[in-house]
Amino acid sequence: MAIVRKEIIFHGRVQGVGFRFRACNIARDLRLTGWCQNEYDGTVKAQVQGEEENVYRLIKELNNSSYIVIDDVDIKNLEVDYHDSGFDVKY
Repeated sequence: MAIVRKEIIFHGRVQGVGFRFRACNIARDLRLTGWCQNEYDGTVKAQVQGEEENVYRLIKELNNSSYIVIDDVDIKNLEVDYHDSGFDVKY
């Protein structure tokens, strides 16, 4: 499978509900790399890299939380960063 990198903006009830830490745990389980951070407009921005199927699995699993409500996602393709390792929460 090819490796992809995506920038994902999550809209909805995504701040103050453990979203970033849940994203980090799921991403690590799926062997994805990248990061996520809260934005001033109430969204969460993430850059996620790995097998494309696992990137979309991350979104699906995040949407299955009882506290997190994802109303919409904006997804943009990015250039793969072959030096990227781990998945982190940015502050």
